[in-house]
Amino acid sequence: MLHNDTFLRALLRQSTDYTPLWIMRQAGRYLPEYNATRARAGSFLDLCKNPDLATEVTLQPLARYPLDAAILFSDILTIPDAMGLGLYFAEGEGPKLERPLRDEWEVRNLSVPDPDTHLSYVMNAVSQIKRSLSGSVPLIGFSGSPFTLACYMVEGGGSEDFRHIKGMLYRRPDLLHQILEVTTESVILYLNAQIAAGAQAVMVFDTWGGTLSTPAYQAFSLAYLRRIAEGLTKQADGRRVPNIVFTKGGGLWLESIAEIGFDAVGLDWTIELSDAKARVGEKVALQGNMDPSVLFGSPEAIENEVERILTSYGPHPGHVFNLGHGISRFTNPEHVGILVDAVHNVSRRIHKKS
Repeated sequence: MLHNDTFLRALLRQSTDYTPLWIMRQAGRYLPEYNATRARAGSFLDLCKNPDLATEVTLQPLARYPLDAAILFSDILTIPDAMGLGLYFAEGEGPKLERPLRDEWEVRNLSVPDPDTHLSYVMNAVSQIKRSLSGSVPLIGFSGSPFTLACYMVEGGGSEDFRHIKGMLYRRPDLLHQILEVTTESVILYLNAQIAAGAQAVMVFDTWGGTLSTPAYQAFSLAYLRRIAEGLTKQADGRRVPNIVFTKGGGLWLESIAEIGFDAVGLDWTIELSDAKARVGEKVALQGNMDPSVLFGSPEAIENEVERILTSYGPHPGHVFNLGHGISRFTNPEHVGILVDAVHNVSRRIHKKS
């Protein structure tokens, strides 16, 4: 039995007594207990691949704050790593891949990994986290989007200009489509395996989709996101499994994103929530969208911004409060507590008036 299903009901646009919230990267470097566990693990990758430690850090923010969901602690590049591209983390530089895809034969040799074999450590972590939560709140599974995974797979890491993947897009679009075909099938299998292991909602992070032109976004990101929405498991353990898609910088295409079949659309902070709601109507729930930098402000500034955002959406169903991107490692943990309490208290007042 799930004791708090407010998050799942909000994603399905059902009535709730308050606005639920969770925080992107809520298990992360802003928490001293996370840093202690990561030091014990030896490296970020060792932390991800150890189900006991992944469970420990997933639960840490819930021990501090009354959040309405847990999210699996993992990395979006587990799929490319399982494809044999050699994931590693350079100190201060973020994720890197040892063998980026630059030649046609490398692309043609790419194959879909079996999530239960090549990514069994993720499934073990999902199962262990689900048991440890004991039905307190739902568990979110996740993956990177096909295009975002392809960015790392071709660039070999983060990029300022994405010249390698955009060069491929305009020079050899057939090769990029081949990569996207394989990653799309991989993401569907990966997320469905997470659901089978116990995830009660899933999210697709299209982190780099917003770097594309409109025609390129439609062809190389949106089309594949639609296929994922169609292929995801919708029911498990007798209840609906909602899904969320988030394209950072995708506000220009909000109506198109809302049409592809996901239950909820994540928003960054560049979109006013009331405008987003007016644009999508009742097609999808909305998740977001406070600027993470607000958490560097005073307690009063945090509370005022929470009030503004919640008032902007109003007492309507279908809103999950979140940041418009991942929380900064430099955030004061006490400010997160102020945020969580403000969202719960203010939203209860707004919902009570309806």
